[in-house]
Amino acid sequence: MGYVKSLLSKHEKIIVHTRKHPISMLWPVSCNIFFIVVIFVASFFLGVEVPGLGLPILSVSVFPACFIFYVYLRWWNEEYLVTNRRVIQAEGIINKRVIDSSLEKVNDVVLSQSWVGRFMDFGDVDIMTASEMGVNNLSTIRHPLIFKTEMMAQKEALGLDEYRGARQEAKGQIPDLISSLERLWREGVLTDEEFKQKKAQLLERV
Repeated sequence: MGYVKSLLSKHEKIIVHTRKHPISMLWPVSCNIFFIVVIFVASFFLGVEVPGLGLPILSVSVFPACFIFYVYLRWWNEEYLVTNRRVIQAEGIINKRVIDSSLEKVNDVVLSQSWVGRFMDFGDVDIMTASEMGVNNLSTIRHPLIFKTEMMAQKEALGLDEYRGARQEAKGQIPDLISSLERLWREGVLTDEEFKQKKAQLLERV
């Protein structure tokens, strides 16, 4: 997760970190294990029939074995994160590709799980955003319910932080507004009653 951590900005923290479910590797790994078994059997029988032929045939098993290792590395380097500011999707073993969506641009999140997915805790999460990409499809990820729940919770928290910030900014302007009212009152623009009423309204917002 070192590469992904380098993408985080100051005060940004990871809330959820997950990957695709290992079941996503089932088909390619199973096929290549089958090929390895076939190669071993063929090398044994052909080696008996033609001495010296078994070893060259057996060496072919290196290719499916390497492909299994490649599938694992690709799975390990594909990461999905929810931070307190955005959703990050990173992939690539050497050449990296990163897609991130700001939480404030997330419009809706759709979770799809089959009965097998519910039993084994994996599913698809579609994130609909206001960006040009429109929809981010995160397929076969582990703990999809937690991923979705935390994403929406952080989006709500982000909105509350903005609201609190706006209120604090407004509160900071109240002393200046009261000073302006006092100036208008001294100049005779406001009556005593109007000044007291408007000042009370401003103090209620503190």
